Amino acid sequence: MKEVRFFYVPDAVSQTELPQEEAVHALRVLRLNVGDEIFLMDGKGVFFRAEVSMTSSKHCSYVIKESMPQCPAWRGHIHLAIAPTKMTERMEWMTEKATEVGFDALTFLHCQYSERKTLRTDRMERIAISAMKQSRKAWLPAVHPLMSFKDFIAQPHCGRKFICHCYDEIDRKDFFTEISREPVDDADCDVCVLIGPEGDFSLDEVKQAIGCGFVSVSLGQSRLRTETAGLSAVMMAQLARRIQSH
Repeated sequence: MKEVRFFYVPDAVSQTELPQEEAVHALRVLRLNVGDEIFLMDGKGVFFRAEVSMTSSKHCSYVIKESMPQCPAWRGHIHLAIAPTKMTERMEWMTEKATEVGFDALTFLHCQYSERKTLRTDRMERIAISAMKQSRKAWLPAVHPLMSFKDFIAQPHCGRKFICHCYDEIDRKDFFTEISREPVDDADCDVCVLIGPEGDFSLDEVKQAIGCGFVSVSLGQSRLRTETAGLSAVMMAQLARRIQSH
């Protein structure tokens, strides 16, 4: 069976050449030649069957032969907002795996107990792109820069909003039970879930979020690492919002 080669080209229709990084991979690693078939993904829901039309030392041009719009695999918009861990590698792992599972947006939060105050968003974007290609997802999750917890919860968010925490003194509902309820309308399919730093959100932050309309929830009985909690939340949202294939 012939290997299918996917490349990320954000504006595939209006372009005729692979981006430089993709071109280098196509030419130096895969050693593609004129006439070889390739597949492009724009990260916005469309795949394209194309053919290599010209190659040089650093350039790889293509001609689109077929446009293939993809059907969404889940309903609504899944947004994960998470405080980055002290070890960046853990966030990189979570970004990769969450992209493979499938979600729509990732925002990093600076919270009261955050140990990391800076983060290279561009690196996270590259990891998400690589995971999208590897798992052949049609949509690339948007990766947003680090922002303060207070600013994030003050923003308008469509759909249902949740904050996961470990405080027993605040009532918590089960996250999966809550999102598994049949949505009232299309907007109700959207999910925004907050995951705190390694020391959890502060008690004041949890109360502030609840005051802004976020529902207090738990991800289960186990006490999870930050990156595990983030991935678990995405997986639960995926299961609850998954569109069954026919």
